[in-house]
Order: sequence, then C-alpha cells, then structure tokens
Amino acid sequence: MPSAGSRRQFLQAAAGAAVISWADWQALTQLPPVSAADARAQPAVVRLQPEIEPLVRFLEEMPRDKLVAETIRRIQRGLSYQELLAALFLAGVRNVEPRPSVGFKFHAVLVVNAAHLASLAAPDRERWLPILWAVDHFKGAQAQNVSERNGWRMGPVDEAAVPAAEQARQAFITAMETWDVAAADVAVAGLVRTHGADEVWELFSRYAPRDFRSIGHKAIFLANSRRTLACIGWQHAEPVLRSLAYAMLAHDGQNPARAELAADRAGRENLRLAENLKPGWRSGRIDAGATAEYLATLRQTSDLEASQACVDLLQRQISPQSVWDALLCGASEVLLQHPGIVGLHAVTTANALRYLYENTADDTNRRWILLQCAAFVPAFRAAALARGGATHTALVDKLEPLALQHETDAVAEICGEISRDRMTAARKVLAYLQTQSDPKPLLDAARLLVFSKGNDAHDYKFSAAVLEDVYHLSPPWRASYLAASVFNLTGSGSPDNALMQQARAALAAG
Repeated sequence: MPSAGSRRQFLQAAAGAAVISWADWQALTQLPPVSAADARAQPAVVRLQPEIEPLVRFLEEMPRDKLVAETIRRIQRGLSYQELLAALFLAGVRNVEPRPSVGFKFHAVLVVNAAHLASLAAPDRERWLPILWAVDHFKGAQAQNVSERNGWRMGPVDEAAVPAAEQARQAFITAMETWDVAAADVAVAGLVRTHGADEVWELFSRYAPRDFRSIGHKAIFLANSRRTLACIGWQHAEPVLRSLAYAMLAHDGQNPARAELAADRAGRENLRLAENLKPGWRSGRIDAGATAEYLATLRQTSDLEASQACVDLLQRQISPQSVWDALLCGASEVLLQHPGIVGLHAVTTANALRYLYENTADDTNRRWILLQCAAFVPAFRAAALARGGATHTALVDKLEPLALQHETDAVAEICGEISRDRMTAARKVLAYLQTQSDPKPLLDAARLLVFSKGNDAHDYKFSAAVLEDVYHLSPPWRASYLAASVFNLTGSGSPDNALMQQARAALAAG
C-alpha cells in the first residue's frame, strides 16, 4: 500500500482536483460498503448487469477530486482491469448523451477503446495509466453533460414495445431507414436479446458509415464499441448498442429519410456503385504506381468522383490494399495540410472504416464501406478548407528526408522536434525510416509520451489509430504516413500530465 506521504502527494496533484487533507483521505477509507439494495438501478435509469452495477455507480457518484485516488485503492485491493474497463465504458454510455453531436463531451465514451489499446501495448508497470486517465476524463464529461443536457441519463427501454425475436431484425432496419429514434431503441433491445453478435454487428455496419455527419464519429463509435465489447463481454451489449443507435440517428433537424441532403448523398450513391464491382474484385495486384495515381485523384475530386475512381481502379485488377494505401495516406495528408480537429478526424475515421471493412462478413457491405471511405477523404479535405486555407501545401508522398543530427539517438531527436517544428520532425521521420526498417522504436516512444503528457481524448484516439494503421499500409507507404502523423502526435517538449505522473507514483508505492 502507498505511504501516507505518497498518497497525500497524489491527491494534491490530481488534475482538476482540490487539495485533499490527510483527514479527508482517512474519511474516504471509512466509506460504508454498498449494499445490495443500494446497488439496484434507479427506476428512471437503464439497469445494467447486477455484477457491474455497483462499480458503475461508484464511478458515477464519487467526486472527481477523489475518484482516481479511490480507484487506485480498489485496484490495490483486487479490482481487475477488465472490471474497471467495463464499468468505465458503461458509465459513459449511461451518463453522457451523444447529442447534439457524436463528439465533444461524448469522447469520454469514444476514447475508452483507444485507452484500452494503449494499455495493451504498455509495459506492465504502465498498464493502468491510460484507463486511470480515462476515468478522470469521464468525470469531466459527466459534469459537462449535466450543464449542457440537463443531466441526461439513459432511461430503461420501453419493454412493452420491444419486438418479438422474429420481428426484431426488420424492425431495426425499418427504424434506421426512417430515422425513427424511438423505434430503433426498442428494436435494438430485441435484436441484442435474440440474435447473435455477428449478425447484430453486420446490421449496424450498414448504417454507421452512411452519412458524413459528426466528422466520422458514428463509424468511430461503432468500431470502438465492437472492439470494447469483445473485451468486456456481449452481456453488456444492450445499453451500449442503444447508445450507438441513438448516436447514429443524429441529424440536423430535417429527417434525412424525407429529403435529399448532402450528408447522405455519397452513402446512397455508393450503394449503387458497389453493385458494379465484379466477383474477384479483392484479388487484384498491389501496385504502388496505382496508389500514387489514386492519391493524386483524391486531392482534386469530389466525394462521388473519388468513389467512381475507386471502382475504376478495382475494375483494372488493382488490389484493395493499394486503394487503402492511398486512402490512409490521403487522410494523413489532410492532417498534414490542415493540422487540427478536422484533419485528425480524417485519420481516425479512415482507421474506423478500415476496421469495419475488415470485420464485415457481407461482400456487398465490404465494397460499400470501402467506397464510403473513398468519399470521406475528399469530404474531410473540403471540410478542412472550409475552415480556412491550408497551413502547409506539402504533399504526403513528396516530403524530402532531413538528415538527423544524432543518428544514435534518433528517436529522442524526433520526439523533441515534434514539440519545436512538426514539419522538420516529419522530414526526420523519413530519414530515420530510410535506415530503420521497423518503426517500432519510434512508435513505442510516441505511445509512452501520450501516457506521460497526453491531456486530451484525441491524443489517445489519434495515436491508437496511427500506431495500428502504420502496419496496415504496404511497406513503401509507411514512412510517408508516419511522417504526416507527427502533426498530431505528442512531443517530448509538452508539459507532463500531473494526474498521470502522480498516478504512476501512487501505483508504484503500492
């Protein structure tokens, strides 16, 4: 167990926390146990699985300035990583509304999978840190939800309206096609209770990527939900997928089922285009020249033109891998030229769509998701341009390497340069990867910097996407992609995250 001194230091330095006296800490340790009656869900709030409800309520009710410290105490008393991950995800789903946009405060939910991926890749001694950061982040989002959405909490499902097993599938499809929130909510409950996980995911994959609203967060939420539920268990799926369906049906007022709106145009047209791909479309050849050609096309075409160009490449027997090389690098180029919120979401959305593409079992759906990503890349470019001119005009595949000053300590040099001059850092990444075939040392350093210095959900979401997708690119394109990513990675010159520094010390003392 940590000493009194280390615990005082932790409690005094936790991010956003007030100074807590040792007397307060002692009072905290005297909290009474939660009784079975106390653990029952409130009638107006969705009921969770009984084994997880008390822990979720702990996260909901403990004040932010005490939560991380008390969570560490519970870890030291035997709280498992998987239990905390499940409770954190469900607490976010129950307490943070994914409206009016599926972003902003809802990143408390969207970041959970990224924090989990960071934990999996961390050294044993660091594994708790990303989840503890996400626990603290949840409390901020919970408070924001209270002020912005009048304390919205997910209510119980309308049991009388839940469709029977044989009707649930069609009820869900009809609700999603008509953008009917109430009908979708009860249909999801019916689906989850009576259908297998794979079938449910397949249905959701038909709708999450269909419209360019909330800058990709609908697809991101679907991908992250599927990943997280694979870890915490399908028994927790119902509230998660109710939240997901509610998020996927977000729009700006006019029902998209009754109007031809720009955000929906590509999704509808790409359903038709997907039918044009012939059997065997996945067995083409990998062609770096075709990737460069398509990357150039993505810079100058509209969303629908980019989708048609994708179909044309595949009809020429070009492998989907070469198309994905262009799409991932094209997304990273949006970030390179437009550092900021739109550019980073071009990267994280492409990551989510690639994941959905790889995990669908339906060939038509797979084709459509690929074409949607093709449409989304120029849509992100246009959205970034609408916010102002490009910060840089460099092209992701035309950057020139810049010699490193300290080749024996190249990773440290690059990480320091990210904080000083990101374009210089990008060019040094290219030089580094000319002599290093494996980017892993640089990726490991970038990940650890997020642990120590990350202060935003996007630090985790973005780094998780980049560190995953760099290995999904063909080797000739990895260096360009990773070089562009420095425009949103954390540099070693960033200030330390006080919460994580103190959490590390408290865990070590235990």
